[in-house]
Amino acid sequence: MQGRDKLCAKLTSTFLRKWWFVIVASIMLLLLGIIIAIFFSAWVRLFIDHELVLRPGSQTFGWWAKPPVTPMMKIYVYNVTNADEFLNNGSKPVLDELGPYVYRETWEKVNIKFNENGTLSFNQRKTYVFDDASSSGSEDDVVVVPNIPMLSATSQSKHAARFLRLAMASIMDILKIKPFVEVSVGQLLWGYEDPLLKLAKDVIPKEQKLPYEEFGLLYGKNGTSKDTINMFTGATDITKYGLVDSFNGIDHLAHYTAEACSRIDGSDGSIFPPHITKNTTLHIFDKDICRLLPLRFEKEVTRKGDIKGYRFTPPNDVFADPDTNPDNRCFCPSGPPCAPSGLNNISFCQYDSPVMLSFPHFYLADENLRTALEGVSPPDPEKHKFYVDIQPEMGTALAAKARVQINLAVSQVIDIKQVANFPDIVFPIIWFEDGIDDLPDEVAKLLRFGTNVPPIAKAILSYGLIAVGLLLLLISVTCLIRSSHRQSTLHLEGSNYLASVNNKSQENGKAANGKKGEVNNGYEMGSAPNRR
Repeated sequence: MQGRDKLCAKLTSTFLRKWWFVIVASIMLLLLGIIIAIFFSAWVRLFIDHELVLRPGSQTFGWWAKPPVTPMMKIYVYNVTNADEFLNNGSKPVLDELGPYVYRETWEKVNIKFNENGTLSFNQRKTYVFDDASSSGSEDDVVVVPNIPMLSATSQSKHAARFLRLAMASIMDILKIKPFVEVSVGQLLWGYEDPLLKLAKDVIPKEQKLPYEEFGLLYGKNGTSKDTINMFTGATDITKYGLVDSFNGIDHLAHYTAEACSRIDGSDGSIFPPHITKNTTLHIFDKDICRLLPLRFEKEVTRKGDIKGYRFTPPNDVFADPDTNPDNRCFCPSGPPCAPSGLNNISFCQYDSPVMLSFPHFYLADENLRTALEGVSPPDPEKHKFYVDIQPEMGTALAAKARVQINLAVSQVIDIKQVANFPDIVFPIIWFEDGIDDLPDEVAKLLRFGTNVPPIAKAILSYGLIAVGLLLLLISVTCLIRSSHRQSTLHLEGSNYLASVNNKSQENGKAANGKKGEVNNGYEMGSAPNRR
């Protein structure tokens, strides 16, 4: 009781002179706590949106232009071990998977130019350096693989006039071109001189020539790309942050007629629009994929530094045939027939070469594609799934594994003797894994601060202010009631005292009057005999 009285006495000190001041202050604290609880997350989002915008000199721009990461690309090559038996006896192809052949990458955006419409344009520079220590082989390893330039030419001639096919067979016979070539891993990836390409260079008109002089699966990719990408900075619309606006001056893919398939407004895979939810469908655009690749939420993950993220991966029917996934019908403009389920036909972007993409080991593809070959083990989602881990509030990629397999769809052409015994088959050439495992410590610490601190600050500020406000309000009201009760008691006691005083006065007055009367009576009684 004494402690409460002392606290109440403090609240009525010269610092807090009146009870209404304490009550108003407590109500203001309550309202401030409620406002923070309601609007704090929105304020944090506004701050994030402002800081994410790509602008010259900002930290975000610096990390985007020259990412402080070291991506790694691991390449696995399918070596054909029975090429002669396959061609002569019709045996099932036997493949031996070699690798990984590991390359360290450096990424940088160059020729950056900001535009007035909230976009910027740039060229991508990627450099690859072979990592001998991390590899399971050398770039000098010799492999036997399908002759892609030759088999592409024969497949394209399947519906041409017969005399053209016979002429092609004669040319290939003269040049001693065979359906399989023996090259080193380095040549297969970065380029080697092919007799057909050399002949095309000398014969085909200049305006129809291919943009490369050698053949390699990654030819021309080690260095600065000639492709110019125009991308939204987020300055005018944060929901388009990091999305492609145009590619080499075009805003859609011309070889698809439907808008749903010709769109290119996806991310390059490094940054995504912020405030991602589990219901968000993300898209990645890469010219080599020849379409937008959708990504959907799979699960929550925890990455380096205890950073919480969402894992996004392509849906299981992303490359399904149109009968299974009707949304893919517009990706087959010249069909049916369309590509088998699980394959993405990119021939439209590869000068009509019958190149098809899939996930490694034909993951999510028709099982018959894999069983038509020997040496390709069943797919393992942990090793062969394509995924991106993203911090949802900032849209930053925490880790990524882009896993893709390059295949060649070979057609039998009777009039060309070199492939007359070649069945219609999809030959896997290589598969690769490109990406990063984790972000560097500097970036991870900043992301951890930006993701973990705001919720804690919100809880402390909102609950703390509400608790202090409630406590002050409770104490002030309690003390006010006690003070009012004390004043009422004092007033009542004062009234009772005055009433008792008045009563005593009246009683004393009556007593005095009684005594006076007795004296007077006595005097009168005593004086009576004298008068007699």
